[in-house]
Amino acid sequence: MKIKNILVTQPAPTDEKSPYFSLARKYGLRIDFRPFIKIEPVPGQEFRQERITVLDHTAIVLTSRNAVDHFFRMCKELRITVPETMKYFCVSESVAYYVQKYIVYRKRKVFIGKQSFGDLMDVIKKHKDERFLVPSSDIQKQEIPLLLDKAGVRYTNAVFYRTVASDLSDLKDIKYDMLVFFSPGGIESLRKNFPEYVQNDTVMAAFGPTTAKAVRDAGFRLDIEAPMPEAPSMTGAIEHFLKNGAKADAKKAKEGIPTAKPTKKAAAAKPAKAGKK
Repeated sequence: MKIKNILVTQPAPTDEKSPYFSLARKYGLRIDFRPFIKIEPVPGQEFRQERITVLDHTAIVLTSRNAVDHFFRMCKELRITVPETMKYFCVSESVAYYVQKYIVYRKRKVFIGKQSFGDLMDVIKKHKDERFLVPSSDIQKQEIPLLLDKAGVRYTNAVFYRTVASDLSDLKDIKYDMLVFFSPGGIESLRKNFPEYVQNDTVMAAFGPTTAKAVRDAGFRLDIEAPMPEAPSMTGAIEHFLKNGAKADAKKAKEGIPTAKPTKKAAAAKPAKAGKK
């Protein structure tokens, strides 16, 4: 099967040097971007009802840019002045760099994991005397509380924002050879917007184990799971698939085995049937 068009369920990159654009040029692809989920803030008044006191904590665990934005947004809304002694434990360098939007960066205040939350736990374990606040979405990765509990650290999970499905009704006449997901919320959005969706030959790609699990739990076939040893990024995993797929088709052609092609009936399918070929 030749991949010609891909839908990435995230906002379009703002950097012209994005690897997605390079991938599109290299393989002659059409790559569209459309967020399948959107973020809604939890109002300060609602947060107060949880009786969580931000200043009872000495350290903040930041797992994403959304967590950074909504932690400081909530503090501003509740008129909380975050002390300069507050420490920040960031899951990656990109998150640590982003937190500089709100604070003056000092090494003694900002601690960084390599990439995953498991990596960050190695740093958190060295600071067990801290009391951690974990700003999160209503859909949190299961590994976070499990690892914190296992380490025996004092922490509070707090929902600062919610993940909700986007309205995708305008996609009804668009069909794609590949769908790329980055969160379980994206899968939930697909099912909510297109309850009659049938995957058929559409390739599904997922980033991270929780997203991969969500794809399988929804009854879909997972074709690409990133990161992988050969490709730590999603674009790398897609390229790895494209190369292997081309080799497989060439082998089939040499052996006289026909490759899969869309049927005329599937080609005329509507949005919810967007995966039909």
